Amino acid sequence: MSEHTHDHDHHEVEGPHVTLKEYVTGFVLAVILTVIPFWVVMGDVFDSSTTTAMVILAFALVQIVVHMVYFLHMNFHSEGGWNMLALIFTLILVFITLAGSLWVMYNLNVNMMPGMIN
Repeated sequence: MSEHTHDHDHHEVEGPHVTLKEYVTGFVLAVILTVIPFWVVMGDVFDSSTTTAMVILAFALVQIVVHMVYFLHMNFHSEGGWNMLALIFTLILVFITLAGSLWVMYNLNVNMMPGMIN
């Protein structure tokens, strides 16, 4: 009588192919990148607080990259590279906003409080 034929192409959405080993690697790197700055602060490794802050910021930036690569699976191949391009654009906007804000605050401090500068 009536024949039901289904010639639909069933393609599942391809997600990132991630193994447990990659998740464990990301976790271990994240722990290491947390423990080292903690040790730097608690062990009073550097004499200068500025050096300590720069080391912590460097480890924080590396940890952000580790999280994006191992847990968010962001790379130049996923989504045709568009999500990485969007990330780069966002980082540029954040940098411009922060740098501009610091520049404005510095100039306001210098120009509005001239007697306070040593």
